[in-house]
Amino acid sequence: MALKIRLTRIGTKHQPHYRIVIAEARSRRDGDPTEVIGTYDPRSKTSQFKVDFARVDYWLSKGAKPTESLNGLLKRARRAASAAPAAEAVPAAEPAPAAPAQ
Repeated sequence: MALKIRLTRIGTKHQPHYRIVIAEARSRRDGDPTEVIGTYDPRSKTSQFKVDFARVDYWLSKGAKPTESLNGLLKRARRAASAAPAAEAVPAAEPAPAAPAQ
């Protein structure tokens, strides 16, 4: 039983919306998944990708393989997640005080 981490389309015509699922490699694209671990909305401007990385790591350790497109999305999301705390940790530079007018 080979498992894949892949996208399942749930949106309507011209309104794509996807679930990120664990499914058998030979099952249909929209077939019954083993587990739903997240969502992906390509049309959204903010927060396009929501996924439980703990479950992704669990299934990768069990031998599940992400599809090519999902692998790119996961890499991009991990980079964004690791960059967000680093950006919050850096304090904003305070502006220099204005010189008094003479």
